[in-house]
Amino acid sequence: MRRRLALLAVATASLVLIAFLVPLAVLVRALAAERATATATTWAQSVATAAALGDRDTLEATVRQAGGSSGMPITVFLPGNAFIGTPAPRGPGVELASRGRSVTVETPAGREVLVAVQGGTGGTVVVRAFVSAERLRQGVGWAWLVLGLIGLALLAVGIAVADRLARSLTRPVMQVAKTARRLAGGDLDARVEPAGPAEIREVGTALNRLAARIRELLAREREAVADLSHRLRTPVTVLRLEVDTMRDEDEAARVGQAVDSVERMVDQVIREARRSERDGASRCDATGVVGDRVAFWSALAEDQDRTVRLVLPDGPVTVGVSGPELAACVDLLLENVFAHTPDGTPFRVELTARAQGGARLVIADQGPGFAHPEPVARGASGGSSTGLGLDIARRTAEGSGGRLRARSLPEGGAEVVLELGPA
Repeated sequence: MRRRLALLAVATASLVLIAFLVPLAVLVRALAAERATATATTWAQSVATAAALGDRDTLEATVRQAGGSSGMPITVFLPGNAFIGTPAPRGPGVELASRGRSVTVETPAGREVLVAVQGGTGGTVVVRAFVSAERLRQGVGWAWLVLGLIGLALLAVGIAVADRLARSLTRPVMQVAKTARRLAGGDLDARVEPAGPAEIREVGTALNRLAARIRELLAREREAVADLSHRLRTPVTVLRLEVDTMRDEDEAARVGQAVDSVERMVDQVIREARRSERDGASRCDATGVVGDRVAFWSALAEDQDRTVRLVLPDGPVTVGVSGPELAACVDLLLENVFAHTPDGTPFRVELTARAQGGARLVIADQGPGFAHPEPVARGASGGSSTGLGLDIARRTAEGSGGRLRARSLPEGGAEVVLELGPA
């Protein structure tokens, strides 16, 4: 925008200067020619006065004086073929002036000023003062140079003024764009200092109101989610009381672990809902989290005669996801295996470190595969589930700088690859 405004100012200033300077340059050239012609006419008339006296000696002295003072060739054509002064051809202009008419004639070499002197005994005397083309243009070059410099100076001033004007317009617009980018990045405290023209100030004020409204709506949504999640504590408490009344200790322990897991997830949902911004950079040890969650699900896998193959790195692998988030993500993926494959279907969980940082988690089973052609799409499900599990895992991966891929294997079964970015 700034460049376009500057170009517009240059184009406008150039047109104005051309419309002003070109006629002025032509006028300067015409004035120089008229000035030289007027000087030649003055000297020719002074010589014509001497010619009217009829004294040849006086006429010759006047011609010599006029030619030396004016720097112009002056010739006096006498009746017949005689002349006094600078030799010159007797052209058509001289013939016309010899009939008693004073004229000014343009020639390829310059301009002739011809003054007719009548009343002599022998006929009409013609005084010729010649102005060369260089004399007609004398001083024009310097005048044009000055005009050109003035035009360039005016153009530079116009560009400077246009640049300042464009800057006063573009700077507030850039501030609005910067604030919009910060809002898009999640910084809901970003605000615009309204500046510039009234229209741009109005845009900045509207953006501030929009940011405040977004913050208010998000706060309401967080509180609503937190309230709904808090209501889940009542049925969880009831389940815990039921576990305490169970007589089979092994069964009670296993159900109690499940209730503890549900309670942890409810607490995590409440914390996440009430947290407007992340408390520092999220990170955790993926090896420990994945190993812990697979161990939790191994009890159910043993009851369903499922073979679990777990491959973990020898050391910790740090990823850019919090421990509860990664645990919930792994639970969702393993729950899909148990929910959408028959009992006895083996599955594999493999965690490896990525060369560029982060980790790569692969969960594959030997079941029927995905029924939906795009299983990662939100709400896509070939069974009775909501179809949100893989989408939640995808958003978790992308939030860390990674990605999620899911596909049906050619040999049968399903494979989910969760790539997590570094902390």
